[in-house]
Amino acid sequence: MLYGPPGTGKTHTTRYVVTHLPQTTALLLSGRSLHLIGAVAAMARELQPAVVVLEDVDLVAEDRSFGHGMNPVLFELLDAMDGAAADADLLFLLTTNRAEALERALAARPGRVDVALEIGLPDADARRRLLRLYSRAVPLTASDEVVEEVVARSEGVTASFVKELVRRAVLEAAMAQDDGASSAGEAVREVTGEHLRHALDDLLDSTQALTRALLGVPADQGADRGDDEVVSYEGSYEPGVQVVQTAEQYRSGGGWFRHSPR
Repeated sequence: MLYGPPGTGKTHTTRYVVTHLPQTTALLLSGRSLHLIGAVAAMARELQPAVVVLEDVDLVAEDRSFGHGMNPVLFELLDAMDGAAADADLLFLLTTNRAEALERALAARPGRVDVALEIGLPDADARRRLLRLYSRAVPLTASDEVVEEVVARSEGVTASFVKELVRRAVLEAAMAQDDGASSAGEAVREVTGEHLRHALDDLLDSTQALTRALLGVPADQGADRGDDEVVSYEGSYEPGVQVVQTAEQYRSGGGWFRHSPR
């Protein structure tokens, strides 16, 4: 199980793991497709070696003590994880933004969840490397001093935040280019340190609290505090989906299937 705040790279990690399992059937379920766990687990047993990825498993495996009643999909999930034979070449890989809300029965029996890894918020070195990664194809000319300033001011943000920061810096540069280049569709020639600073100022502004929440930044982190009041949004972004406190990114369905022949 991979757990941690939204936007920290759990989905990327699962994709990395899956692509490094040669000759393996890979099945991914997320959102509404999680309800197919019974049929998909049976398929995985037929096509083993196989890995079944369940993204945002808390959507169907929330602790029953929370008072939402019994979820039949939860029992299908538990049966699927218990139903694999001891010698089955079958791996369940789960991700969640809310490990504390998961049904305790998931870990109560040996063999269901053997390893739980936290994918946490990136530290200063990780943010510096993420900035370098997401700006590889960008003509970024920011000095080391500006980069270090951005890294220091972005403490407590997610990888998704850093990616959005680079995107906004490119937009700042595009808007600053002369009208002739813009109308001709010319690519951005240079993204300076000032463009990067302005993009960060915008994202850390109190009016961008909801944007930060959707990027997975905790409500008490990632904002320039000073004397300005930090705006905290309450309520839900989608019906039944809490966004502010957990910044949970709800995926409304879909999934993919990949089968490598033996």
